[in-house]
Amino acid sequence: MKRVAVSSRSLRSLGYDPDEQALEVEFHNGSVYRYEQVPAEVVQALLEADSLGRYFNQVFKPQHYSYLRLK
Repeated sequence: MKRVAVSSRSLRSLGYDPDEQALEVEFHNGSVYRYEQVPAEVVQALLEADSLGRYFNQVFKPQHYSYLRLK
């Protein structure tokens, strides 16, 4: 999945596959995770957030999206 760089202190890049509703997140520490069944609206809100890291922590951790560590 192709990821694009984002401006964030914790997130380095994001990639989204709308057909699979899968979001890949690369962190500045080099780890990469793939989150499953993420609606496009949630990804759009993440991209529009004032703080991507804060939004990610507030939405993704409590929602318990299924994920895989890719790297």
